[in-house]
Formats: sequence, C-alpha cells, structure tokens
Amino acid sequence: MKSSKGNSISTNIFHLFYSTALTSTLNAGSLILLAYYLQSYNYGLFSVVLAFAMIMAYFTDAGLSAIVLREGSVEGVDVTTVISSYVKMRASLLIITFIIGFIIIESVHSKNTELIVTAYCLVIPMVTGVAMQSIGITFFQLKEKMQYCGIIRITSAVCLLSTIIIGMFFSLSPITISFLYGCSYLAAGVIGMWLLCKNMRIVWKGKFHKGLLHKLGSFTLGGLLFVLLPHLGPLVLERTLTLQEVGLFAVAYRIPQALQQIPFIVAGAYYPVLFRYFNHKQLKEHLALLITQTKIMALIGITMTIPFYYLSSSIISLLFGESWLEAAIPLKVLSILLTLQAINISLADGLTTSSRQIFRTSVQLIALIIGIFLYTFNSNHYGLIGAAVAGLTIEVITLIGFWILLSEKWLVAKSVLVPYLTFFVATFLLLEYFLQPHPILAMTMHLSSLLLFILFDRELKEKFLSLVKRAIQNKLVNGNEKERGMGNG
Repeated sequence: MKSSKGNSISTNIFHLFYSTALTSTLNAGSLILLAYYLQSYNYGLFSVVLAFAMIMAYFTDAGLSAIVLREGSVEGVDVTTVISSYVKMRASLLIITFIIGFIIIESVHSKNTELIVTAYCLVIPMVTGVAMQSIGITFFQLKEKMQYCGIIRITSAVCLLSTIIIGMFFSLSPITISFLYGCSYLAAGVIGMWLLCKNMRIVWKGKFHKGLLHKLGSFTLGGLLFVLLPHLGPLVLERTLTLQEVGLFAVAYRIPQALQQIPFIVAGAYYPVLFRYFNHKQLKEHLALLITQTKIMALIGITMTIPFYYLSSSIISLLFGESWLEAAIPLKVLSILLTLQAINISLADGLTTSSRQIFRTSVQLIALIIGIFLYTFNSNHYGLIGAAVAGLTIEVITLIGFWILLSEKWLVAKSVLVPYLTFFVATFLLLEYFLQPHPILAMTMHLSSLLLFILFDRELKEKFLSLVKRAIQNKLVNGNEKERGMGNG
C-alpha cells in the first residue's frame, strides 16, 4: 500500500459528495433517456428484470462488505489477508448466484420468453460488474480513501449514460439496450479491480481469514432484506398491475431511489469510523458520531424531498413528457421516502456498528413481510397511489423498529428524531394547507425555514464554523509554506 493513512471524515465526505452529485446527475439522465426511449411497457419489463439483477448482485456479496469493514478495522489485523479472502468468497458466490438465480427466473417466468432473454442480457454483465465494483469500493472504504470510491462510481455512471445514448442513436432494440446497460457496470467493475490491484496484491493461495464467517448469516439476511425492500414494488406489482402501470410506478420510485445514493455516500464516510470507535470501546464517541451523522442525513433527506414534493407534476412533465403524468402523484408521495430512508440508513448503521446486526435484520424482515401485504392489498384496491403509500408505510415501520432497538434510543430521539421529524411534518402540513395553489412559493419558504432550523442547532453550527476555520488555517499555512519555498529558491 502506498499510503496507509486514511482521509478525515470531512475530506471523505467532500470526495463522496462531488462524486455522488455527478454520479446522481448522470444516473438521473440515464433514467430519463431510458424511460423516454423504452416507454411504459418495455420500461416496466426492464424494471422487473433490474429488480432480479440487483437482488442477484446482492447475493454475490451476502453481507460480506460490512463484515470486511468490521474485521479490517480490528487493530493488528492483516488487511491483505482479509481482502484476499473476501475476493475469493465473492468469486465463489458469483458462480453460485448465477446458477440459482437463472433457475428461479426460468421457473417463475417460463412463459415470458422476452423477459428471460432480457434477464440473460442484463444480469450476467451487470451482476459481474457490480460484484467487482463492490470489492474495490469496500477496500477503499476500509482504507478511508473515498476519492477512489468516487472514481469507480463516476466511471459506472459515465459508461451507463454513454451506452444508452449510443443505443438510442442507433435505434437498438430494448434487449440490446439492456445488454449495454449491464456492460456499463462491468466496465466500471474492471476499473475498480484495477485500482485495487494497484494498491494491494491479492494473495490467491494465502490463508483464509476465518473472521469473515463470524455472524455471516445475520449480515447476509440483513443485507438481503435491505436490497429486497427497495425492489419489492416492481416484483409484487408485476402480479397485481399491468406492465404499463409497473413502468409508471418504477419511474416515480426510481427518482428517489437514484437520489438515495447521496445519503448512502455520506453514510459510507461514517461507517468505518463507527466500527473503529465501537471496536476500540470508544462508546461515547460512537454515540456522538451517530447523532451527528443522523442529523446530517436527515437534513440531506429533507432538502431532497422538498423540490420533488412540491413540483412533482412539473418535474415529470419536463423530464419525461405529458404521457408520463400519471406518475406525478406517486412521485409526490414517494419523495417523502428520501427523508425517511436517509434517517433509516443512519439508524441501521448505528445498530450494525454496535454489534446489533441481528436487531437490524429482525426489523427488515418484519418490514418485508408487511410490505408484501401492503403492496398487494393497496395496489389491488387503490392502484398506483396505493402502491406509493405502501412504499412510504414500509419506511415508517422500519424507522420505528430501528429506533426502538437502539441502545441509546431516548438520547437519539431527543437530539435528532423528535426535533427534526416534528419540523419536517409540521412545516409540510402548514405549507400544504396555506400555499397548496403556489408550489414554487411553498418550496422556497420550506427551504428558507430549513436554513433557519439549521442555525438553531448549536452542534451543527459549531461543527460548520470549525470546518471553515480549519480550512482557512490550512490555506494560510499552505500559503506561508509557498512563500518560504519561493524565498529559499
């Protein structure tokens, strides 16, 4: 390794923020172009196959990434052995996943040849690429060098947008577009493995790190449930709605799902540090960092929710055209997911990093079971709107479950959940009641009130001022060093 010293949390967040902003923009562009090109039926079919692909991609990981961060943060551990063992396990899981996954797809959709062919074209390159990307990203997360995670994600997004544009330019078939979509992930996966190999030598014949198997079952089930929940909608709705309606729901759901990467990235900067604090018995520091993370995640979620809630019709019309306007109200409902999911990610990480993964898994399992019922019942009785409300209800149930099982739940509630969620709900209700006919004014006032709310949070204000002060000091120090260098020259 060229340098074993990791970046600070603020530096990592900076790297991940600019990379995620670019990645999210490119992914959003890809989503718009793909929906526009495929139209509702083919986009609905694509969404069902994509859900299978993401679930299969998870099975190539099976919760190992979180375990690698846990094991790699233990003092005195040989990181090369941990990562090499991780790579070997991922390769084995990839082969097993393909065999079992395609047997299931062929069995469940034996009468839909178009879906099966699309699955082969999309799943094989995409799942392989996601596995390779994940290995590289996990390694650089462990090393707390998030600039490399950004490079891998940006490469994936650029390849994704480029392949869709090429496909549209040559008027390629939906199946060919699906294949190119998968290959874009594969290309970024190759880059991820190349960066890993530049920084570390993978030892294929070395000893296996047995710590990767400790509590693997709990991490596997928990991770699977975490992946299943966002893709539950298309998988269940395929049975209760038409593929055109599934396409409309997928467009409404895919927008907040794409933006969800921003809080995920912020969490990625905190995740290894939370593990390190807990492993080193620094429990007060662990709790303080979790509270700070949850506050930041909540603010990010609220900021992203606001424009999509108030301007859902305008956004759908502008991005996808008048033919997709039926997705506007589901998008309005599902935009609230951005806030709830951001908070849930932080609370779930608090459980995982404090050796409470089994509690996290239990909550996700309950949410999944309830979610299947809600999606089925609501979509059968209330169509697209019912499906959107089901997705929102699942996140509320998950948030309550995660909070109840936190060891310091009352302090977390007092410091973050009660004030932030009270502000979130109260402001929405007031502005919706008084300014419903004026969405742009309502959005502006909501964003302004959010800025005022942040100023009243003394901890965040002090941290922000501290970061600004440190940045100014660093600039002055660098400037003085340059002057001395010029003087010596």
